[in-house]
Amino acid sequence: MDKRKLKQGFAYFLLLYFALAIGFYFIGGEQLQFSSSDAVSQSPEAVSSVGELTQGTAVTESFTLSSDTLDKISLLFGTYGRDNTGSLLVRILDSEENVLFRQSIDVSKLSDNGLFDIRPDSPLISEKGKRLALEITSADGASGNAVTVLTGAPSDLGDTVLTVNGQTQPLVLCLTVYGSSRLLIGRFYFVFAAAVGLLLLLLFADALKKQKSGKSSLILNAVSAVVRYRFLLSQLVIRDFKAKYKRSVLGVVWSLLNPLITMMVQYVIFSRLFRSDIDNFPVYLLTGIVFFNFFSEATTMSLVSITSNASLITKVYVPKYIFPVSRALSSSINLLISMIPLLLVSIIMRTPITPAILLLPFGILCMIAFCTGLALMLSAFMVFFRDTQFLWNIMIMLWMYATPIFYPVSIIPDRFMVFYKLNPLYHFIRFNRIVILQGVSPEPRAYLYCLVFALGSLTVGTLIFKKVQDWFVINL
Repeated sequence: MDKRKLKQGFAYFLLLYFALAIGFYFIGGEQLQFSSSDAVSQSPEAVSSVGELTQGTAVTESFTLSSDTLDKISLLFGTYGRDNTGSLLVRILDSEENVLFRQSIDVSKLSDNGLFDIRPDSPLISEKGKRLALEITSADGASGNAVTVLTGAPSDLGDTVLTVNGQTQPLVLCLTVYGSSRLLIGRFYFVFAAAVGLLLLLLFADALKKQKSGKSSLILNAVSAVVRYRFLLSQLVIRDFKAKYKRSVLGVVWSLLNPLITMMVQYVIFSRLFRSDIDNFPVYLLTGIVFFNFFSEATTMSLVSITSNASLITKVYVPKYIFPVSRALSSSINLLISMIPLLLVSIIMRTPITPAILLLPFGILCMIAFCTGLALMLSAFMVFFRDTQFLWNIMIMLWMYATPIFYPVSIIPDRFMVFYKLNPLYHFIRFNRIVILQGVSPEPRAYLYCLVFALGSLTVGTLIFKKVQDWFVINL
């Protein structure tokens, strides 16, 4: 390899890395800075109320915030089973009685023994352990035409104190506080990014040093393999892609129609017959179909990638890993084509397109790496055990039902979620759904799960394939 070109390639890679790292920081937004919102204090069971909130009544509950942000407060109201009119003023105050948030509530919209969410336009950022107060006052309530706030016995609410018109009460409001905490990766993001960049620089410097001394290096071997066999790999990918649509009238159009037709059939079944209440169900369903179809196609095609090329492998020296990798990459072309109807359906369903869509390549690349690792394993197993293809067809069917393609994850009991999350496709599809449907970056943990499953599959697949590939010729 030309040393000058190698240096240029490493330099371009480092520049690309730092550009992506800076861009990701701004696209990541709050999801990179704070954990997902969760209940940081639980509401007690309702046993009483503060009485009618008539004109001049002031209800104040002070509490300690156990998170770095306050995202919303769910409060339990009572209407005495009647239709009331008027309004309430709700304020959130800090310990210095500065107003952090205020909201007017139309009492006619409150339901008896129903929760009402007090939600600021953006999370209130505070310090963990800081005292806040929720104040509720009535401007025009009258006896017989007023609502109330339900109360319960204090349990795990700590030093929560409730006062009504300045008088301390033995009970506390039935409210649940939702908040999130600051993430370390958000605080030290650029330190972490710089450390990874420095590590890459040291690895590249070591590779250049080994090249100069003629020693072997994993990075040099990988770069050499890509440079040496890129033409062969590209030809195999093109051949596999064309072979799929050989003598087909519509050809590549099937890559567009297949996920759309599948989505329409399943949409009718699950949204009409089984009454699915998933928000934006067409996009939710199509996202699952597109990525699971890619997984199924890439692994199934790769199964026979070695056995179907036996005549070539036994006569000419060709790196054997080229064949399963080419099958996975040719399926990746279909995946990219299938993204077109997915984005079109998203636009038709008025799904917001935000800068977070730029994170989609990460989810796609992780999915491709995961399938490539499986392709290497399955193609190796197929050489020695020809029943692998039949077992894998059964496995694909079971895997489909174990993946949230057409049903919500919420139907899975909490006690089974630990095992459910061992499914790599759950994390890949969830990542891409958050980006497409919610228009935000997934939480940092989602990136970690995707990377672990992708690199884990690729590493294990490579090691297994490398260990047994010398026995292929004997068993073909």
